Amino acid sequence: MGGFFKLLKADVDVVFDQDPAARNRFEVILLYSGLHAIWAHRVAHACYKRKLLFLARLISQVSRFFTGIEIHPGAKIGKRFFIDHGMGVVIGETCEIGDNVTLFQGVTLGGTGKEKGKRHPTVKNNALIASGAKVLGSITIGENSKVGAGSVVLRDVPNNSTVVGIPGKVVVQDGKKVRKDLDHHKMPDPVADKIKQLEEEVQELKSAMQSVHKE
Repeated sequence: MGGFFKLLKADVDVVFDQDPAARNRFEVILLYSGLHAIWAHRVAHACYKRKLLFLARLISQVSRFFTGIEIHPGAKIGKRFFIDHGMGVVIGETCEIGDNVTLFQGVTLGGTGKEKGKRHPTVKNNALIASGAKVLGSITIGENSKVGAGSVVLRDVPNNSTVVGIPGKVVVQDGKKVRKDLDHHKMPDPVADKIKQLEEEVQELKSAMQSVHKE
């Protein structure tokens, strides 16, 4: 039982390491929905392991209602897990999350279909997954790796790597840039491309109208 309370204490401690807005323990314990979701999951997972499946899901669903964060009670989550902001986070049943992992709002650790068995991601120690990223399938996010905001990751990510894009591609590994064509400021923008096309068509119409007017 002492180990369980140490685990809960570590969940509080990591907030102060990761969130500069955290002021004191009273505020964090009372007001941080990410912490509430993690603590509820700790209890739900303990029930899940004891085959109290209905109770586990009940705790999970009540937590989801109050926090906006959905964590299946079957997911295995390590120490010092931090969910920043948290709204819209979804963590599937067969997820395995290591120690010192950080997730931001809108992250999905999900499956890709109706397959059985291990169907959700494994996230190794010290990984960070940024806002809106989708990590799908029985893949592994390596230690110390980062997934960029809005990325969709469908393949394994090596240790010490940064992944961005749709589909996600490794742009940095072991501190060295490996893909120069995927810098954020150089990535394709379909909306901007369409606007540019429309502007060109408007200019062509103007030129045609001017020609007709002169004739």
